[in-house]
Amino acid sequence: MRTVFVMFDSLNRLALETYGGSSIKTPNFTRFAERAVTFESHYAGSLPCMPARRDMHTGRLNFLHRSWGPLEPFDNSFSRTLSENGVYTHLISDHLHYFEDGGTCYANAFDSWDFIRGQEYDPIKPLVIPPIERYREMFDERHYPLGDVEPGKAMTRHSSPRKTWKKSRGAIINDFLQAEEDFPTAKCFSSAFEFLELNREADNWFLQLECFDPHEPFNVPERFKAAYASGYNGKILNWPGYEKVAETPEEIAEIRGNYAALVAMCDDYFGKLLDYFDEYDLWKDTALVLSTDHGFLLSEHEWWGKNRMPYYEEISHIPLMVWHPDHADQAGKRQQQLTQTPDLMPTFLDFHDCSIPACVTGTSIKPLLSGNEPIHQSIILGMFGGPICAVDDRYSYFRYPENIDASGLYLYTLMPAHLSGPFNIEELKGAELVGPFDFTKGSPLLKVPMNPKNSQFGGDGQTLAECATVLYDLKLDPGQTKPVVNPEVERRMLDEIIGHMQELDAPREMYAHYSLPTPP
Repeated sequence: MRTVFVMFDSLNRLALETYGGSSIKTPNFTRFAERAVTFESHYAGSLPCMPARRDMHTGRLNFLHRSWGPLEPFDNSFSRTLSENGVYTHLISDHLHYFEDGGTCYANAFDSWDFIRGQEYDPIKPLVIPPIERYREMFDERHYPLGDVEPGKAMTRHSSPRKTWKKSRGAIINDFLQAEEDFPTAKCFSSAFEFLELNREADNWFLQLECFDPHEPFNVPERFKAAYASGYNGKILNWPGYEKVAETPEEIAEIRGNYAALVAMCDDYFGKLLDYFDEYDLWKDTALVLSTDHGFLLSEHEWWGKNRMPYYEEISHIPLMVWHPDHADQAGKRQQQLTQTPDLMPTFLDFHDCSIPACVTGTSIKPLLSGNEPIHQSIILGMFGGPICAVDDRYSYFRYPENIDASGLYLYTLMPAHLSGPFNIEELKGAELVGPFDFTKGSPLLKVPMNPKNSQFGGDGQTLAECATVLYDLKLDPGQTKPVVNPEVERRMLDEIIGHMQELDAPREMYAHYSLPTPP
C-alpha cells in the first residue's frame, strides 16, 4: 500500500468549486472530487498551524494543554508509527515553521524530508542591509510596517521588532521570486515527482506533500495573478493582519484577488499530480488524500485571517477528499458525516494495517468511504486560551472565556518552546514538575504559568476584547450571519464540550477558564 497526502495551508473550502465556490476556477480539485469521496462536514481541531499538525500526527486534540509547540516525547506520531511498521515515510514541505523552535520533531518523525526554502519570512537570502526605502515605495505600510527601520544600516533579527523583521524578510523573498519555477509550490511538486520517479515501483511508502500556499503572503506567479487582476494600482497588498476590515472596496478586491490567484496556482499544480497518477495508473494501488489545516477569512464577517475572532465556517470547516483503491466504486460520493483533523492519524494507520494506539481519540474515516455510520456526534475545536467551539450536525457554538487575556492558565510540556523561540527564563522560573495526564505514558510534565503576551493572539499584539460567546444554526443560517438565542441548545452544546474535555483529560483550570463546572 502507498499513500500520498497533499496538504495546502489555509485553503478556504468555499474557494473550491466542488464545495460551491464560484469566484475561482479550480477544475483540478473538481476533477479529483469526481473520483474521490468528498467529505462535506470535515472540521479543523487545534489551531492554528503547528497545533493542527500535532493533531494530525497524534490523533488527538492538543489545544487544551499547551499552545503552539513541538511534538512531545510522549506523542505517538503517525509517520513514526508507520516507519516502525515497515512503511517508508517522506515529507516534502516549504512550511517554515517546521524549522523554528516551536516546530521541532515533526520532520524528524519521518524517514526523510525535503525542506523547500522561500515562504513567508524565511531568511533565504542573507541581505545585511535591505533596500528599505525601495520597499516602502513598493509595499503598503499596513501589510509591511517598515517605518521604524533606519535605511542604510544592518538589520538583525534580535535587534528588530518581531513583526518588522518578519515583514522585511518577506519583502526580500519577493525580490527573488522571478520565474515561476522559483516559487516554493512549484519546487514542492518538482520534489514530489522526483520521489515518485524514484519509488514508483516500490511498495509500502507514505508521501506527505505539504505546500504553505495559499497561506499569506499571497505571492503568486504573474500568469495566475493576471487572471485575477482587480485593477488596483496602489502599493502591494498581500499580507493582511488578523484584524477587523478597514480597507476600501478596491483594496479588499485586490487582497481577495491575490488569494484567488494563489488558490488557482495550487489547483494547477495539483492537476499535474493527477496527470501523473493517470499516466502511471497509480490509482490502482495508491491512496490520495487532499486537505488543509484550517481556512482563512477574506473580509467575510468583517474580519481578516484567523485566531481571535470566532472560528467561523470559513476558518473551521475545511476540505477533505479521499481516494482509496479499495473503494473505487465510491467515486464522486459526498459523505455528510462529521469528521475532524485528528481523524487523519488513525486513518493513515488504518490504510497501512497498523494498530492504532489506545490514547488516540480520533477515529479512522476509512469505513466512511463506503459506509455511512457516524463516527462523531459532535466535535470541539479551538486555540489555547482562546474561544472553544462545539459543532454538531446542526449548530456551531463559540464560547469565549471571561478572562480574555488567558492569564491563570498553564502550559503542560516537556518541550518548552514557543513559535520562534524557547520559553524565557522568567517563564521557566515559575515551572513545576507535575504528575502525568492519561496520554503522557506515565511521564510527568513541566507546568509553566502562561504569560498572556506569549499566547497565540497575545504574541500578535491582539486581544479577544471585540468578541463574545455566540450560537449559530448552520441549517437555517449556513453563512453565520444571525446569531440565535436558544438556552436549551446552548446547555446541550456545553454538555458536549464538557464531555470532550473529560475524554481529553483537560487540565482542571480549563473548566474554570470557560466558566464550566469542574468534574469531580
